[in-house]
Amino acid sequence: MYLEHANINVKSIDECVRFLTAACPDFEIRHQGIDDGTPWAHVGTDATYIALNETPEMGFPAEPLNHLGFVVDDADALAARLQAAGFREGFITPAHAHRKRRYFFDADGLEWEFVEYLSDDPAEYNGYEK
Repeated sequence: MYLEHANINVKSIDECVRFLTAACPDFEIRHQGIDDGTPWAHVGTDATYIALNETPEMGFPAEPLNHLGFVVDDADALAARLQAAGFREGFITPAHAHRKRRYFFDADGLEWEFVEYLSDDPAEYNGYEK
């Protein structure tokens, strides 16, 4: 089983797409439209995507969503791309022998987690020890 998509509300689809494509260069807009007056877009790859609904009147950061987590190949390179695009880093995690985690805020104040696993063994990379 894997996460096919997440559906979130954002103030600006354009700003969220800018964030997502800086973080994940292989993401693109798969489809977009307007339903019942609400603009929406699906942004991602053929295998996975984020469904965005533009709701500028909603309070942000959106509750109860805390963050979305993505597995990446190189957490440091991703962090460099997001910093270069002007996005603010969030929670700083302690060092772990089998994973690197980086957190960043998008333009709506939503925090996103990006994790790089340094082991192929789930017992190691899912472990809570340092």
